[in-house]
Amino acid sequence: MFTGLIQALGTMKPLGGDSWQITCVSQSSDLIMQDLAYGDSIAVDGVCLTVEEVLKDGFIATASPETLRRTTLGQEDTPQKYVNLEASLRVGSKVGGHFVMGHVDGVGWLISAEQTATSWEMTFKASEAIARYIVPKGSIAVNGISLTVAAYEPELCQFTVAVIPLTYADTNLRYLVSGSLVNLEGDILGKYVEKFLYSGKPNPNSQEDSHSEGITPGFLAEHGYI
Repeated sequence: MFTGLIQALGTMKPLGGDSWQITCVSQSSDLIMQDLAYGDSIAVDGVCLTVEEVLKDGFIATASPETLRRTTLGQEDTPQKYVNLEASLRVGSKVGGHFVMGHVDGVGWLISAEQTATSWEMTFKASEAIARYIVPKGSIAVNGISLTVAAYEPELCQFTVAVIPLTYADTNLRYLVSGSLVNLEGDILGKYVEKFLYSGKPNPNSQEDSHSEGITPGFLAEHGYI
């Protein structure tokens, strides 16, 4: 689990197959490297990867076929100059963003980025499968960055975020151009709400059949809600 607060920037180098070498390049890389160990989880552009080998200034990890299919890591024609890095959340740590699982829902892309007096307003396109979790003032992770939805156009599956200068300068958002692909992860709370709302009913957004009985007064009483 992560918070969506980026700690360092890195680069990725394919090693063949599904293996990657991730190298920390920013001055804050000690936040990632200070006690990095075999088996640790690191969010790489929002994708949770497991450290298989620790290097002097980075690590080696493997991306599964499912990860490559769902994320920008499998997009060979759109190389990312830098990737955002965040170590997994520790018990007792501050949660300054929102709970980010590192399980990317899919890929979107940047439509536009405009600088204002106080921020950068960035508009992204999402697929319908991801857009159903987007709500105004809700949270969304873009390349692993915890951002708040400032505006949402459901008919276009587009959303806009206001990025403060600090976040813009310290993440790879500043390298994006129109059409750049990004990893998107909807808020986990929205997914659970959807699960309960459609419990016992056919979910038009799901490929799976539900066989549960649904939420009833008896269910709520049994589990201590009423």
